Amino acid sequence: MSRYAVIDFGSNTIRLCIYALPDVPSDSLTKKDITVLLNYKEMAGISSYVKNGKLSEKGIKKASRILREQIERASYFSPDVVRVFATAVLRNAKNSESAQQAIEKNCGVPITLLTNEEEALLGFAGASLDGSIETATLVDIGGGSTELTALSKGKLQAATSLPLGSLSSFTQYVSGILPSTSEMTAIAEAFDALYADLPETVFEHKELVGIGGAIRSAAKVYGDVFREGKRSSELLPEQLDGILAAYSRDPDAFMIKALQTIPDRIHTFIPGCVIIARVFALTGAHRLRIAKHGVREGFLIERILGNVA
Repeated sequence: MSRYAVIDFGSNTIRLCIYALPDVPSDSLTKKDITVLLNYKEMAGISSYVKNGKLSEKGIKKASRILREQIERASYFSPDVVRVFATAVLRNAKNSESAQQAIEKNCGVPITLLTNEEEALLGFAGASLDGSIETATLVDIGGGSTELTALSKGKLQAATSLPLGSLSSFTQYVSGILPSTSEMTAIAEAFDALYADLPETVFEHKELVGIGGAIRSAAKVYGDVFREGKRSSELLPEQLDGILAAYSRDPDAFMIKALQTIPDRIHTFIPGCVIIARVFALTGAHRLRIAKHGVREGFLIERILGNVA
């Protein structure tokens, strides 16, 4: 068995996963072959350190510190490989190149900066471990962006990244801890404006396949709050409407209940749900199936086991 450490440098979290795998070809790998020895996240909120489009010095120092801690934590498992990849928070920064160089120097390891398309394709590769995806739109709502990947008969039709996620929408449009009705509307309108620039109908499918913390959190909260703890591996449009309606009626009462399920996402939960609801409305999808695997597993399969630089 070989061990691999993958560190996901995201907009909201910096997560370390340690995987143990048998020595089998990457193209024959199944989810049963992957054993997760550690899944440890730090709530970093790095996108909140983006000022006037640039990642601030404080943000660079915080990201460097957490990455060093994760690299040290990984060393206790004696991994064969340690790899770090970054997504929207570093990709979209105006000082992306200099910030990446500074963080790499501080941490002593290179960072693979994924493009929009690469992130979408790796998300597809990871989600495919949970079963073949034939005709659907893959949705990955991260802290800093939302990735959409359209698939038809198992083949890629289109992939795009919209620069609005659960944390970046909170940072840009919410003045307090919890969004007001008008701030929720502003997030929805901002997402609609970004979506309007996409090719017409290409992402319109009856089924969505969801990855990422925002989507999983919505499913967990709906199960815990509305179904007495009975969680499901799918979300329906009316369930998102139910979450948002209950929050709008009494934000404090609803979030006290949600706090028991998602204490580390309390400020980004509703912005994320607003985005999920808009994806449902704009794509015309009837349901969202939640995948257990995503970009990290795709990176493991394609970039580490597949030996792609």
